[in-house]
Amino acid sequence: MSLFPVSLLVSLLWFAWCGAGPSPPAALPDAATMLREVEAHQKQLDKVRENYTFRAVQTVHQLDSSGNTKKVETEEHEVFFVNGHQVQKLVRKDGKDLSQDQARKEQDRVNKEVLKIAQPGYVNPDKDEITVARLLQIVTFSRPRRVRLNERDTVVFDFTGDQHAKTHGRDEDALKKVSGTIWIDEADHEVSRMSATLDDNYHIGFGLLASVAKGSNMVFDQALIRNEAWLPTAIALHLQARAFLVAGFRADVEVRFDQYKKFQTDAVQQPGATATH
Repeated sequence: MSLFPVSLLVSLLWFAWCGAGPSPPAALPDAATMLREVEAHQKQLDKVRENYTFRAVQTVHQLDSSGNTKKVETEEHEVFFVNGHQVQKLVRKDGKDLSQDQARKEQDRVNKEVLKIAQPGYVNPDKDEITVARLLQIVTFSRPRRVRLNERDTVVFDFTGDQHAKTHGRDEDALKKVSGTIWIDEADHEVSRMSATLDDNYHIGFGLLASVAKGSNMVFDQALIRNEAWLPTAIALHLQARAFLVAGFRADVEVRFDQYKKFQTDAVQQPGATATH
């Protein structure tokens, strides 16, 4: 399971507020203005983010039909970014370090992935970019208000997808079936929290291979690290799904991010690069 629900998060992480003034508070701009300004701001911060590596610990609680835990699985990854693309290296599984052979194979896989991503013009085949214009046609933002979160000022919006919107591709299809709330850091124009719920069943593989059930939900948090880069701190996901026509798969997934380290140079884009605290 991917550490990040990318198709939803990447589209909504472009959303932020474009400024704040002293008392009295400045009027909140419209969503279209905010989206376009945060997109420009995000491109500047992408380079800063690539100076960091951090740990992600994912815990999956598989649940029975009564909601009781029947199995627990954990994975620990090292995470970094290359040319805007996330790279994950598995280092521990179910509380145990990888064997020497497993660690070697995983490092070889990561090296190949980094070299591929570093090629000029690389495009992730699994990632469909959704423009601001398209996002505004699929998702509606409402109820702007100011809220204090983690001792910082944020601007909060509710959002909902239009189930009747005409869409193209899985990412756009998913967006029109979700609703939730997003908290925007007022000073830094970054998302500090987002909660999203699937309002309708979402089918993958023409509904035959897998289906994510209505009510599945996610909460995403990130924070300002070292007064420089906004990085994830936690993801909580409740998933209800069926696969190959077999119903009943349920799981709670928690991902915790910590151990943030900064690279001494731009060697982050080289296989086997090291970092310092």
